[in-house]
Amino acid sequence: MKTILPIFLLSLFALSTSFGQVLTRGTVTGQVGTVAGKPLEFTTMMLLKAKDSTLVKGAISDAEGKYAFENVGAGNYRVAAQQIGYSKTYSALFSINEANPAVELPALTLVDETKSLTEVKVVATKPFIEQQVDRTVMNVENSIVSSGNTALEVLEKAPGVTIDRQNDQIQLKGKAGVIVYIDGKQTYLSQQEVSNLLKNTPSDNIASIEIITNPGSKYDAAGNSGIINIKMKKNKNFGTNGTFIVGTGYGWVKNLQGARDDLPKFNSSLNLNHREGKLNVFGNYSYVNRESAQTNEINRAIPYNGKITYFDQYSFRPNQFTGHSYKAGLDYYINKKSTVGVLFNGFSNDWRSGGQNNTLISDENRRLTSRPTTKTDARQFMSNVTGNVNYKYDFDGKGREWTVDADYVHYGGKNNNNLSTVYYNADNSLTRPNQDVRNNMPSEINIMAFKTDYVHPLKNGSKVEAGLKSSFVDADNNTIYDTLQQETKQWLFDASRSNQFKYNENINAAYVNYAGKFGKLKVQTGLRAEHTHSTGTSVTLNQTVDRNYLNLFPTVFLSRQLDTNNVLNMSYSRRIDRPDYQNLNPFVFYLDPYTYQQGNPFLRPQYTNSVELTHVYKGAISTTLGFSRTTDFINQETPRQIAAQNITYVTPENLGHLDNLNLNVSFPVSVAKWWRMQNNVNTYYQNYQTFYSGTPYQVKLVAFNLYTSNNFTLSKTLSAEVSGWFNSASQYGFYRAQPMGGFSIGVQKKVMEGKGNIKLNVNDPFWLNQFRGRAMVQDIDFRVGSRWESRQIRLTFTYRFGNQNVKGARDRNSATSAEQNRVKAGN
Repeated sequence: MKTILPIFLLSLFALSTSFGQVLTRGTVTGQVGTVAGKPLEFTTMMLLKAKDSTLVKGAISDAEGKYAFENVGAGNYRVAAQQIGYSKTYSALFSINEANPAVELPALTLVDETKSLTEVKVVATKPFIEQQVDRTVMNVENSIVSSGNTALEVLEKAPGVTIDRQNDQIQLKGKAGVIVYIDGKQTYLSQQEVSNLLKNTPSDNIASIEIITNPGSKYDAAGNSGIINIKMKKNKNFGTNGTFIVGTGYGWVKNLQGARDDLPKFNSSLNLNHREGKLNVFGNYSYVNRESAQTNEINRAIPYNGKITYFDQYSFRPNQFTGHSYKAGLDYYINKKSTVGVLFNGFSNDWRSGGQNNTLISDENRRLTSRPTTKTDARQFMSNVTGNVNYKYDFDGKGREWTVDADYVHYGGKNNNNLSTVYYNADNSLTRPNQDVRNNMPSEINIMAFKTDYVHPLKNGSKVEAGLKSSFVDADNNTIYDTLQQETKQWLFDASRSNQFKYNENINAAYVNYAGKFGKLKVQTGLRAEHTHSTGTSVTLNQTVDRNYLNLFPTVFLSRQLDTNNVLNMSYSRRIDRPDYQNLNPFVFYLDPYTYQQGNPFLRPQYTNSVELTHVYKGAISTTLGFSRTTDFINQETPRQIAAQNITYVTPENLGHLDNLNLNVSFPVSVAKWWRMQNNVNTYYQNYQTFYSGTPYQVKLVAFNLYTSNNFTLSKTLSAEVSGWFNSASQYGFYRAQPMGGFSIGVQKKVMEGKGNIKLNVNDPFWLNQFRGRAMVQDIDFRVGSRWESRQIRLTFTYRFGNQNVKGARDRNSATSAEQNRVKAGN
């Protein structure tokens, strides 16, 4: 299968290109050089539409500085020339038409960046959702309704992305296992902790979000559904500048008594960047203080000895979050060839939660028999410090370069949770002594990694890339339970619930990647090898699981320009998802005496083979057909039951295989000059096949996601936006989730001569967004519902000062770009 699939793809792609009719078009030629008249080779040349500076074609100048664009359709254009160390330069406007099919432009002269030259400015507003050849891009900084929100709330609007609010899971096109990067660096957090981090990351600091469903061999092989890269805002050129943002808002939610709880929110951030000579210094700081709340309803029926016991649980958990995040670094340009950089970033998060869980227990006739009430008091503190040292050597300014990254990452967590349960019978009298339990869960995770990459350009624009990476993970998680003795009022250590778990892992990887062109067919293919050795040890249980395995991960990407308007792309990849570090921990985390979550030290990695075929029309309308199969897929919350004790719990398990067939269409619509619309439709078919307690279990489901955004230009300084999304019923392992949706409206006013802007937006004004799901398998009948303060109003003020053309820090991938996504803090 592994051999046949790439051959099939190549054959299918070659067949499809034979039908492409290349239309006769015009040509554009010219030459580029320096002020001294010296030709500039390997200069990046871009053919742009005159109307909005949209990129039409790209080219590279030869050894004599000459360039050519062929097969150019009729229209009005300009050419841009760009090379490191020189100011970007534009040609005059020109036209290609029937009377003038061949245009030879006057020579373009590039000036050193150190010299003063007024640059031609070409301004084009990017759409909120932009479909590129290999990824989907959300231009967050252009969105009004995204202002003042969190990164998670913005991500929820992304095409094909769904957020399981009940379990803090991010899914892409119906598949879990998304890897989240920030500025090209992985977050090192588990799905749950990534969700918590994004909940408390202000969207005003985000420039764009990239969704890459089929990454190449250069990326770590982790992530079966792809990569989401969140790019923070950056600046350009020399001088000093900064951005100050302050925002406030309110959310509303109903508590167990039906009363409205007002939940205030506040965020602020400061970004600074300074570049002078060979030194570039940058940094930012963000502060978040927000109140939130969530209501949950759990209904279950537990059969035992021919009878059924009904549990109806209702809980309300208000939360208080305070978070500080920071980043500081510098890039020093030693000379034209060498650059060294240092990056230091981290966060300090304090999360507190209280609340009450009311349980109504009824017999088979629905008569109330008991009413236990559990009060919770939890606090979670987590800090992170990440250090990165990097070096880049540019051999000849022609694309041949060598980079080195070394990272050290430390996570420290302190989690405390107190549960106090009072047992009442139907007439509200006490039936048994109170049960008071407390736990302390300290955790410490250290990650060290090193990676090096080399890029070697070949003739005709081809190139070869190769790299090595080695990472080391050392995690220590402890769970200490104490039970209060009601007679003596003393806390006693509970050995039956406590557990210490240590995890060590070493991954060594190597890859090689080739990109080139055969006629009009662009090809990129690569192979990545990863060797993993891991040891998970339960100190308390004296139990060790040792794993040692080697995997190969091939990738193939093909691209064919059929004509001026049509591009066809095809890709194939194999990927892996290793279990989260703390999912391997067999500790038990209690919600109440009848409900808990337990880890699984015997989890195996899951593997995914994916293939995609994408057609792009005029660089705007994109249609993608994809298929993937995941084997040994990890279901994060498999429901299990101990019927004799009326206990239901969830645990991660490997369950058979999952097939996913999806069709995604993204298309813009210009309704009028002042009204632009972007739409996305994603439909997918899922087929789960596994065994549950030895019995075959299969689920087949067709689901879809819809998204639309409408942008209105009301005046030069006033604009508005309306966006909405809808997710149909979907499947999360054993849980069938009901449809979800919502919409947002916002307005923006530019002030202070464009240096400032004020944004007002309202999210989910009618409180439509909620999660509802049900699991039914064998003796499991489990319903869950959840609501949170999705209904919010926000006001944000942004002020930009200094030289807004200061060049920001270099984009780079750190050495630890696959490990942090698997850290879990135990929320």
